[in-house]
Formats: sequence, structure tokens, C-alpha cells
Amino acid sequence: PMENIPTYCEVKNGVKERESVHPLIDHILEETQGIIVYQEQVMQIAQVMAGYSLGGADLLRRAMGKKIAEEMAKERPKFEKGAMANGVDKKKASEVFDLLEKFANYGFNKSHAAAYAVVSYQTAWLKANHPVEFMAGVMNCDIHLTDKLAIYFEEVRKRLELPWVPPCVNRSDATFKVVDGALVYALGALKNVGLEAMRLITDGRKVNGADRPFATLFDLARRVDLKRVGKRPLEMLTRAGGFDALDLNRRRVFEALDGLVAYSAAVHEQKASNQVSLFGEAGDDLPEPRMPPCDDWLPAERLTEEFKAVGFYLSGHPLDDYMGPLRRKGVLTLDEVTEKATAGPLVAKLAGVVAGRQERKSARGNRFAFAQMSDTTGGYEVTLFSDTLEAAREHLEAGSKVVVTVEATMESDQLKLLGRSVAPIDGVVADAGGAGLRIFVNAPGAIAAVADVLAGARKAARNAGRGPIQFCLMDPALPGEVEVDLGAEFPVTPQIRGAIRSLGGVLEVEEI
Repeated sequence: PMENIPTYCEVKNGVKERESVHPLIDHILEETQGIIVYQEQVMQIAQVMAGYSLGGADLLRRAMGKKIAEEMAKERPKFEKGAMANGVDKKKASEVFDLLEKFANYGFNKSHAAAYAVVSYQTAWLKANHPVEFMAGVMNCDIHLTDKLAIYFEEVRKRLELPWVPPCVNRSDATFKVVDGALVYALGALKNVGLEAMRLITDGRKVNGADRPFATLFDLARRVDLKRVGKRPLEMLTRAGGFDALDLNRRRVFEALDGLVAYSAAVHEQKASNQVSLFGEAGDDLPEPRMPPCDDWLPAERLTEEFKAVGFYLSGHPLDDYMGPLRRKGVLTLDEVTEKATAGPLVAKLAGVVAGRQERKSARGNRFAFAQMSDTTGGYEVTLFSDTLEAAREHLEAGSKVVVTVEATMESDQLKLLGRSVAPIDGVVADAGGAGLRIFVNAPGAIAAVADVLAGARKAARNAGRGPIQFCLMDPALPGEVEVDLGAEFPVTPQIRGAIRSLGGVLEVEEI
């Protein structure tokens, strides 16, 4: 069992003395610091202490490992009787049987354990000394398993703090790779794309064996048969930001896909018929489709679309613009709750975006649920019993933003969260009151664009908390930073903050 690992380490390193289980069997446990580790030790103890034959000891090991209650009920008196015949009192014999029973479900045979140990040392060394390459390999092993990729990527981003590159048609391959010490996200890891379709794109990037990035979306359409790639994979690439290097307006690209696919098909049909343009390569004389004029998705919309393609939030989190007011209401992050729970149980408030929930029925017929959520520091699961579930069900739809009050405890180094109540996040934010914004811009025109957003907010968000607005103009043409205060208070909500952040010329938005 896992709880024996600290004892094993402490005994091996001389921190504590090895405890005797019984003089008859201590020699069997000598190489494993007095702790049962191998299945062979179970069999040896049964043979030496209780007089089992090796065949009988193997049957005992099997019954313990499979938790066969009837067999175990027969074996206990047999073990105790055999041990007593060897001078062991019944109480001690029962204690040893309990020890064997507790171990058996966790143990490996020695040869199996040795192989696992070698692999563990190898992978631990690789992760410690070549973490980017190691994580790329691990993620390629599970490239089609989104749930596992989410865990691995959290390890990359949070725990290991490794450099990474988002999915990009000009930099990514179909699989994960390492370039200049950074993990490059795989195009083939996106949902509903397929490795072969992504290889059509990465192969099209190569010219005479050398990597030649696409210059524009139309260049890509001429070099890659987008009809063969398929519209659905192209939509996923757009949602994930795979075309950002060619056009930062994801919504415009998304709405232009039909035209791009048709243009690409015409170019490749011309190539297939060996038609040569008077102007150069095939397709050069075909008119490029017009890109639809439209505003990009707002930051929250971009993240929602990104989630559809990646399976988790990659470039940011929907709660990024909520954290200021949530802090004022005493809401903690998952990382903070985890750290506090290691010191003891606590009741805390957590913000989260609901990813999903599974409802079950207890033996008494009461409904309970497991709800999966995430905040800006990671994903977590909350258990909700019947009363809490009934009161909160309408707030637990996928995509909902909530604040959940939880009882947090640590069990075997795992955070356990029991939900007490769930509230919509907008109500909590409204109760937090207003705070001002300090907006960093790199062009005077951005100030006018922000002013337009604020003017609209005054009409649309009359009941929102208000705060002062300050600008910091960071223009290289000026001798220093120029600060501008609008001299009035304006409605400030997470949605308004997100809208401001999405404007051209806005570098950063922070709360004051």
C-alpha cells in the first residue's frame, strides 16, 4: 500500500529503525526493509509461518489478490492453526494474516516489480534531464486522448513551466515535437481532425524537402488541397488558432472557409488537368476569394471556440477577467485551496467553469453528482449530494460560470472537494462592487476605441459597479509614458474588460 512507502524510505535511509514483524519471517522481509513488497514474500510467509505447501501458498495469494470472500474465510483459520503449530500465538497470527491480506491487492511478483522499477528510473531520469522531449513523447503516446492531454499539458504549463508553442500551420507538425527547447503543440492533437489530414498540411509546407512557411491563407490553399483536408478539420484548426500566423481574425477565417476550400479545389483541379497559367504556376490566374469583413470573436468567445477544438483551455481561461472582483469576495484559486488543504480540512470558495457532470443514485435512491470544473490554475471535480444538487442543478450546465463553496480535504495526497452550495458567478461579481481599470495602449487611436466601448457600457450595464478609468500611452515616438485619466467613473464588468482587451492597440488591462 502507498502508506508504506514513507516507512520504506525512512528505514532504508536510516531515519528510523526497522520493526520486527515476527522472528520466524523477519529474514524474508530483510531485503525490503521489513515491509511486504513482492507476492513471493506472501507465499514464503504462508509456507514458513503457517506450514503451507507452495501450491497452497499460491492459492492463498490468488484468493487475497482477487478478494474472494469465501476463500478468505476458509484460509484465515487454516493460517492461524498452522502458525499456532509453529509456536505463534493466535493474535499475532491474525495480525500477520491481516497484513498479508492488506498487501495482496497491491503487490507484484518480483520479476514484474523489477521491470517496473527499471522503467520508473529511466522515465524519471528522462523527465528530470530532458523534460520537454519527455513530455512530447508522452503526449504523442496519447495524442487522441483529450482528457490525458489536458493533464499532461497542465504539467507542462504549471508544474514544469516549460516553454511551448500553440498549434500553428507554419510551426507545428501533425505530432508533438521539440524545437529550440520548446514543446510545439501537435495539429493532430486537436479534436476531429485526423493525423493524415494534418500531414497533408505539414507536407504542403515543404518545398524541395525544406520547410517553407505559408505566406497567406491563399498560399496555403494553393499548396494544400483543402478539399482533401476537409472542412471540419479546417474549422477545428481555426478555432484553435492554427491559422493565427496568417490571419489573427479567427472569426473571419472561420466564415471564409467555404470560399477557401472552393478556391483550393479549383487550383488543384487545374493542376490535375496540367493546365499552365500564362502568369506562372497553376492557380495564379484564379481570383482569390474575398475575405468577409467582420469583427473577431470576443476573448470569451475565442476561448469557447478554442475549447471545442482542443478539449481544454489553451491560450487563456474564461475566468481571467473575473479574478479581480472574485478576489474581493474571498474566492480562492484551486492551487491555493490545494496548498491550504495540505495543512488540514477547510471550507473555501472556488470559481469554476463547468465542463460536465455525471449524476448517480445512491443505495437509498438519493441522487448525487460529480461535477468537473476548472479555474485559471487547473481542473478539479466536486461531489454534490442530493440537497445541494437539487438546489444547484440549473447552474451546472456545461459552460456555466459558478462560484462553489466546498469542504476541502486531502486524502492520500489527492484533493477531495464536497460541494455545499453553488452560485452563478455574475451575482457574486456584482456583489463585489466596482473597481477601476488601468489600460495600457500603444496608439492614441486606441483611447477613442475604448471610449466607444465605455459609452456603450454606460447604457447597457447601468446596474454594474463603477470605477475610474486610466490610460497609459506607451508610444515609442514619445519621450516617456503618457497617463490620461477620464475623470469620471464607468461601469466595469468582466465582459466590458474582455471587450476592451480585444481592441487593437490595447496592450494590457489591469485592475486598480
